[in-house]
Amino acid sequence: MKFAHLAAAALALPTFALAQPLSAQTQESETAKADAPDRGVFAGYWLTLGIGAGYGPSYEGSDDYVLFPAPIAQGSVSGFDFGARGPGLYVDLVRDGNSDRNVKFLAGPLVRVRLDRRSDIKDPVVRALGKEDVAVELGATAGVSFSKVLNPFDTLTLSTDIQWDVAGAHGGRLISPGISYSTPLSTAIFTSLSLSATHVDADYADTYYSIDAAGSAASGLPVFDAGSGWKSYGASFLGGVDLSGDARDGGWAVFGLVSYSRLTGDAKRSPVTSIRGDADQWFLAGGVSYTF
Repeated sequence: MKFAHLAAAALALPTFALAQPLSAQTQESETAKADAPDRGVFAGYWLTLGIGAGYGPSYEGSDDYVLFPAPIAQGSVSGFDFGARGPGLYVDLVRDGNSDRNVKFLAGPLVRVRLDRRSDIKDPVVRALGKEDVAVELGATAGVSFSKVLNPFDTLTLSTDIQWDVAGAHGGRLISPGISYSTPLSTAIFTSLSLSATHVDADYADTYYSIDAAGSAASGLPVFDAGSGWKSYGASFLGGVDLSGDARDGGWAVFGLVSYSRLTGDAKRSPVTSIRGDADQWFLAGGVSYTF
């Protein structure tokens, strides 16, 4: 997961950097060199691979929960970071370059596969509405991060994702702004709190939340016409522990994630949620990863 990279970068400054230099005028070059981040394995090319398990709703809006595998892959090549973004991938085209700046920008493409209402629909009434096709969403992510906000090792990131379905499954568009705060608690323990929301257009809402006359006849649910608007908002908490005691040396780590989202607007009012499901959506995940 991203926690290993963030923890290594955040903990890179030596502890004496917290104190004021006693003779800054005469030791400027020595202090600058000493304060350079010690990124360990993350200083160059690196890759994190892992496997975990998730437990979440069988479809968005469901009150039935299912288990599923959660593979992990992320890394950096020549200063370009890449990693998982849901069931998909993003690439940050703004080179890291091991910069010591407190403000950094990120921007790049992303691709995501959406399997909602494709399989594992446990509710027989919702299943009677029929399966949806697999959506392939292409888009971009952009944002800015600020380090040393509340302590010398933390990071505050503001970002927005935008993506469009190019496979014709829903043919719609999603915009997802978010804010996250990440900080290590030690050289081995990392935590991150994120807040996010998602806005969808009418095509997306119609695919997953509308019920036409044929669907109503098949399922017994009332006809419903969903429109564009804010679909959901939520929060997530991520924790990670490097098993060697120092995230900078790579190796094995374990992680856990707790996420909550609340459906709103027509996503909440739709019968697939209001009658057959629940607007409160929980997601749990955990696993193990290896970085080299």
